[in-house]
Amino acid sequence: MGGSAISAGVIAEVVVAARALLRVESGEDAVLARLAQTALLLAEAYLGAAVIARPFEDVVTSAAGWQRLMVAPVAAIAGVTGLPAEGAPFVLGVGAYAVDIDADGVGWVRVIAAGSAGRVAVAYSAGLAVTFEAVPAPIAQGVAMLVAHLFDHRESDVAPPAAVAALWRPYRRMRLGLALHPRALA
Repeated sequence: MGGSAISAGVIAEVVVAARALLRVESGEDAVLARLAQTALLLAEAYLGAAVIARPFEDVVTSAAGWQRLMVAPVAAIAGVTGLPAEGAPFVLGVGAYAVDIDADGVGWVRVIAAGSAGRVAVAYSAGLAVTFEAVPAPIAQGVAMLVAHLFDHRESDVAPPAAVAALWRPYRRMRLGLALHPRALA
């Protein structure tokens, strides 16, 4: 799974929210920006979902059957590129694969005709919101609280406030066992 970095604009929005909690007017921008990036990535790891929408790419085998994409919620699947053991990558034609995004926002891909590709790269976009302002309020509040906590305790080893997890818990995605595409069950 590979995703692009969270944009500087989104990081700036998180810094503004954290500054309000910290009551810090100016200065420390570089530290706050780094902590904002860290807090967003920690939120994504805890939630099991991309908070900020951005492009991702997963490399999966070209084996038959539906394969789950790693990051959710998926907004769009842009294309599939064949990755042969030898030679240049090539774009698979639309008829060579099938894609699906289920009701939970999970993306799926099924390779029908891989050609010489042993693996395929799937390009897609995923995320809950395009801007930090559009992130659900409890998630955004938890991110801002975590930035403030990390800033206040950057010289010590103090656990984050339990309120951060409490704010995020209702949005947490968990996978229990093997994921099967709904059509595989029919």
